[in-house]
Amino acid sequence: MKLRSALGIGLLAAGLAGAALALAPLGATAAEPERIEVSTRPITNFHIGRDEKQFGPLEFVGGLEMTSTARDLGALSAIRFLTPGSDFIGVADTGLWYFGKVLRDASGKPSGIGDFRMEPMFDRSGKVSDRKWEVDAEGLAVRDGIATVGFERDHRIANFRIEPGAMKSATGEIDFLIPERELRSNRGFETVVHAPTDSPLEGALVIVSEKSLDRKGDIFAAIVEGPGKGIFTVKRNGEFDITDGAFLPDGDLLLLERSFSMASGVKMRLRRIEADSIAKGKVADGPVLFTADMSYQIDNMEGLDVWTREDGALMVSLVSDDNHSILQRNLYLEFILHED
Repeated sequence: MKLRSALGIGLLAAGLAGAALALAPLGATAAEPERIEVSTRPITNFHIGRDEKQFGPLEFVGGLEMTSTARDLGALSAIRFLTPGSDFIGVADTGLWYFGKVLRDASGKPSGIGDFRMEPMFDRSGKVSDRKWEVDAEGLAVRDGIATVGFERDHRIANFRIEPGAMKSATGEIDFLIPERELRSNRGFETVVHAPTDSPLEGALVIVSEKSLDRKGDIFAAIVEGPGKGIFTVKRNGEFDITDGAFLPDGDLLLLERSFSMASGVKMRLRRIEADSIAKGKVADGPVLFTADMSYQIDNMEGLDVWTREDGALMVSLVSDDNHSILQRNLYLEFILHED
């Protein structure tokens, strides 16, 4: 990947700032799911031009750059695996669900994307909307056949039954507890995630906003279902905004964060939020595990999931949102998180 020109960086800034507000959900008028052929290019070196594999506690396994002639591919905001490291569900911020499978080579590294489909989401009224602000899906949690989705702009947390190929209207909405006046228009619920049932939060549903700040400059979050229900905040660390999160088996919360400036371009960061700091009235915080800039194979990293490989390795998967811009890329990246 080459560093973008000043013009390219400016256009990327517009994408990250949500300048594509006028875009309607692509393909939203289609009543049937769309099967999409996804071409992939392998990413073997995460640090461009270098062979290193270890980045702090993260070991790079492999990645894919995804392209398609279909115009709907893109704007991937969240991903969750339905089967570890294989079948997945996700949401795009253009108001689409997506489903597919990570294909693997003989060594277990990602080698392609198969059986990829996209289908439209429904708005509050139960209709397919052509207005992006009504279906700007950003966060996703999955449990027991239910997809819980966080929307920004038209702020809400809604439950949907997972029925690939026949997704329907929401079955209900969840009180997100945070006063709506505190939620910024394009800085709403990027993280929606269930804690492990055997962790300190006992399976609670947790939401974290991207950049809706309290008076101290910290980021609004809440436990909206389960033990300890209530509002807390996440300490804002530097100029990074939160784009997704996933719980680790011990109950710590792994957060994916992003920053952008005209001077340095895009950066991504992973931060580990300590389990005992996630509680009503507290300010949650924890150490930064790794930071990457544009000398690495990154883009606008928005989606994160954590899963366990058959050999017991703890895996971290990331996807990027290309904002449907020719200057950006759809990426899938995979790492081992070494707990020691």
